Amino acid sequence: MSAAKKQAQTRESKAEFCYGLLRSRILDGTYVPGYRLVINQLAHETGVSTIPLREALRRLQSDGLVEVVRNVGARVAVFDDEQVEHTLQILARLEGYATAIAAPAMSAGDVAASRKINDRMAEALEEFDPAAFTALNREFHFSIYEHCPDGHLRSLLEAEWTRLDHMRRSAFAYAPGRARRSVAEHERILTLISEKADAAEIERAARAHKNAAAGSPRGARPAPHE
Repeated sequence: MSAAKKQAQTRESKAEFCYGLLRSRILDGTYVPGYRLVINQLAHETGVSTIPLREALRRLQSDGLVEVVRNVGARVAVFDDEQVEHTLQILARLEGYATAIAAPAMSAGDVAASRKINDRMAEALEEFDPAAFTALNREFHFSIYEHCPDGHLRSLLEAEWTRLDHMRRSAFAYAPGRARRSVAEHERILTLISEKADAAEIERAARAHKNAAAGSPRGARPAPHE
């Protein structure tokens, strides 16, 4: 292997390391919305040169987790209500279709497993813990998506859910009342799947479930447990 090729592979490896590190810090809240990502500071902290760090930041910008602001530089993305609604509307379309095409591949046992997760969500409503409820909600939806035969669609859903998880720290206010309705809507979707309902009906139910979040009143917007 040539020296140039080895150098390129090393740079790619360092860029991947930086991407994973910065992404995890954004998603776990270490870097909150609006946090400035200063290249020289990051290079000092990580011991990595600025080139792979810049590549990592470009990827994170493409993911929608980082934004570049004039006279400020790179920072962790901050979202407003309009951006949140736009993401929810996109997810409504993706989830509706994904749920509809996943349904035929779900056995009675698969539906029962998803229902158990939804039952745990119902139990969590008694002493509402928004973070725990949100984690269960993600587990519920992905227990359906894992049966979706379209790998690209699953990747799109993962990316949009990741954006929504981050948006929670920037623009969401938790709404326990909406969480209770969400559990009921989950049960409706599972019933349609278990009854082998028409794909269009399943898609409408799944899409309406997500659109209910986008239509929540300003100031009472639910967290991404939809």
